[in-house]
Amino acid sequence: MKLCVLGGAGFRTPFVHQALLRDTGSPRVQEVALHDTDPARLAGMVRVLDEMAAGFPDAPRLSPTTELAEALQGSDFVFAAVRIGGLGGRCCDERVALDLDVLGQETTGAGGVAYALRTVPFMLHVAEQVRRHAPGAHVLNFTNPAGIVTEAMQAVLGDRVLGICDTPAGFGRRAADLLGLDHRRVQVDYVGLNHLGWTRRLLHDGTDVLPRLLADDTALDALEEGLVFGKEWLRTLGAIPNEYLHYYYSHREALRSARTAAQTRGEYLLHTQSAFWEELSRTPEGVADLWRATVSDRSASYMAEARGGEQGRPAHPGAPELDPSQQGYAGVALGVMAAISRDERATMILNVRNRGTIAGLPDDAVVEVPATVDANGAHPLTTDAPDLHQLGLMQQVKAVERHAIAAAVHGDRTEALRAFALHPLVDSVAVARELLDGYVERIPEVAAVFER
Repeated sequence: MKLCVLGGAGFRTPFVHQALLRDTGSPRVQEVALHDTDPARLAGMVRVLDEMAAGFPDAPRLSPTTELAEALQGSDFVFAAVRIGGLGGRCCDERVALDLDVLGQETTGAGGVAYALRTVPFMLHVAEQVRRHAPGAHVLNFTNPAGIVTEAMQAVLGDRVLGICDTPAGFGRRAADLLGLDHRRVQVDYVGLNHLGWTRRLLHDGTDVLPRLLADDTALDALEEGLVFGKEWLRTLGAIPNEYLHYYYSHREALRSARTAAQTRGEYLLHTQSAFWEELSRTPEGVADLWRATVSDRSASYMAEARGGEQGRPAHPGAPELDPSQQGYAGVALGVMAAISRDERATMILNVRNRGTIAGLPDDAVVEVPATVDANGAHPLTTDAPDLHQLGLMQQVKAVERHAIAAAVHGDRTEALRAFALHPLVDSVAVARELLDGYVERIPEVAAVFER
């Protein structure tokens, strides 16, 4: 099989490569086409991947290219993880918002809307190219904002586009480990949108062990979500929210933390990744270890503001080291590919078309729910209705997502204004106008959306 990785020089690519190296099933990926617009970084990433493949005689063949059509041609699967506007664009997402006293996180709030505006047009172009050069391929989308991008691409490719996120599955694994249970026998009852969902039950051999977890102080103290939300709020909810709901449940605290921080997450990543590429250019060998060290540092301060920390410093003592066995989104992607290509039926939490799964949301809206995956694709499972609080927030954010897609597709400033103004983390029409003007002024790729 052939896998095409869009954003092939990105920091996520080695995770995918590691998962493929450890895959022993059949059929398996024999060629990985790496597409990126930066040839120098693409060559550097190939060096990292080649070092990782040492000792794996059956490692997939790497085919780096800057030509999209060439990368896609004949692909069976496409893994998309691109960043339109680069990390410089992300820094602007954050700073334009913070200057107006609004959160600018890249997938949540104003920053996510700005990111979607400039990303959707390119990803629609990708979808058209997939339809032309790899009409049988499934697209596994990790490009953020993942729910918005997945929904936009489905307008072209239908159910062959699946959005993937490792957060819900990762929680199931971590919670099972804390309770001394086999994570392979645990099912996560999860409902929501990408980066906006809740675990409502944790089923081990059919028994809900979530109440046991919520009652265990030691387990909650060691749980990432316990650190982010606090034990009492989790018990009050009776559920475990996706960590990105921190920006809603602790909006004022998150904003204050972001405004007083020495640097934003984007600025930290821009500095550290620039340093990585600089160092890689001077390093003749050991570049895979250089990547591992860089990723370990950045992972340690992930969502640091949610715990009162700062970028560049470990978010809490004992932050986990990079562990290849914890495959994260790469493991989810490999699981989807195995289920489809080998008919190895599996249940996983994916971004898929609603199709009546959640009453109160359109059938063609992308939601994040458990789905069965097999040779016929992904099929969302029947789920209990969300409560009013959950559904109301999902409806409001889904409306924002759809206005953002319409703005990006049609170059419509009115739709963009609606997206900003209706977002619950903006809550001001006047500020929404300033956000739109600020992003158009500061980010060329956003301005280009309204100049077509």
